[in-house]
Amino acid sequence: MSKEVYIYRAFERFWHWLQALLIAFLAFTGFEIHGVYSFLGFRDAVRYHSIAAYMILGLIVFAIFWHLATGEWRQYLPTGRNIRSQLNYYLFGIFRNAPHPTKKTVLSKLNPLQKLTYFGLKILVIPIVVTSGLLYLFYRYPQKHGIEALNIDSLETIAVVHTLGAFLLVSFLLVHLYLITTGSSPTSNIQAMITGYEKVDEKGGPPEENIPSLIEKL
Repeated sequence: MSKEVYIYRAFERFWHWLQALLIAFLAFTGFEIHGVYSFLGFRDAVRYHSIAAYMILGLIVFAIFWHLATGEWRQYLPTGRNIRSQLNYYLFGIFRNAPHPTKKTVLSKLNPLQKLTYFGLKILVIPIVVTSGLLYLFYRYPQKHGIEALNIDSLETIAVVHTLGAFLLVSFLLVHLYLITTGSSPTSNIQAMITGYEKVDEKGGPPEENIPSLIEKL
């Protein structure tokens, strides 16, 4: 038996979708800036990339405030428990129709691997991309507000770091697109992020902190 539980709040869903769209658009314009293809034109690609960058900065500020005000920041605290079981599930168990090794609840929406991944994104990858982007932006646009400590050599390093961070974000987005199809049905996770409601087993399975390594028994 399963029941629908309200897991994702309105702002959480809004933030999720807008962040995904902005990251995808930043990647699209960023690759054009690097000359991978020509669609908008270099000048417009730079302009729209800058606008989207300011938009995602504003979204990040609102998201930080929301997470702190609601206590949702605790969702991303990594744990070493059951990481092996979760990894085994994604690598092998999911193809054998094995039960999911962790239980999703309102207070625990993420499995151990998701917590570790999102924690790394929020603490390391996104700050690196944002910081390097701001340094590059304020060095070039406009020049009168340039940072004197930066020179062409350091700017090149900043651009490389920014690009590497962008590749990590795009890689995460692609993996995320695959993982959202691994729910109870290929579209259940998408529906949950639209409506906020997700079907949860009433028995719930073993809670995350007490679960044995189910996959190892397969």
